[in-house]
Amino acid sequence: MNIVVCVKQTFDTEAKIVLDANGQISSQGVNLIMNPYDEYAVEEALRIKEKQGSGEVIVVGMGGGPKSQDALRQALAMGADRAILLTDAAFEGSDEYAAANALAKAISGVQYDLILAGWRAIDDGSAQVASRLAEILGIPQVTVVTRLELAGGKATAYREIDGGVEVVEVSLPAVITVQKGINEPRYPSLQGIMKARKKELKQLSAQDLGIDTNLVGKSGARVQPRKFYLPPAKAGAKIVPGEAPEAAARLAQLLRSEAKVV
Repeated sequence: MNIVVCVKQTFDTEAKIVLDANGQISSQGVNLIMNPYDEYAVEEALRIKEKQGSGEVIVVGMGGGPKSQDALRQALAMGADRAILLTDAAFEGSDEYAAANALAKAISGVQYDLILAGWRAIDDGSAQVASRLAEILGIPQVTVVTRLELAGGKATAYREIDGGVEVVEVSLPAVITVQKGINEPRYPSLQGIMKARKKELKQLSAQDLGIDTNLVGKSGARVQPRKFYLPPAKAGAKIVPGEAPEAAARLAQLLRSEAKVV
């Protein structure tokens, strides 16, 4: 079974968001990581391949800049067989619709039986790209999956819902997005890191894909951000000293006179 995994590189969850002089989000000095939910997708693909004893795991991502390969290299170090990086100035400014168009064009040139992805990216949280990808490719999709079984050309996916578990069966090929709890991603071993250096990481431009540039980047985006801004700073906290009876009385006074909530 050949499995494609969509991987996105995101800011570290501990990163401090800063705006530059132009009001754009600055990546200066920020540590970039593989989107954590995509790690579960890579791990699930590797487990499926190991269980079946054959097939190929191909990771696909988009990005530019010197660090754009890092997330794909991590997936290769985990055990993926090869990687494809879509990198071109024409892709800059892509929203979920434009990104899905580019990914669909790249993936359509690959032989696959299953497409996996994290259910959402931690930076924008939109959870749209994989679903849009399935629609463009014209294949079934199941999202936020915590357990996956494959047999007889079908996928049985389990989704946690309020008060229970929903079971969905779809024919392959299909797009499945995974949620935390489906597995525990492995750490790349030293041997895996060394092997990753020799594995194929193919870079493709818009021209290589033969895609209409009006469908990607800012030209293809259906959503354009108008402004980025940081939330207002929170007011400093106040500590009420003293023993419990005196502190409680003082706190009640402050809530009445300053906070005006009682």
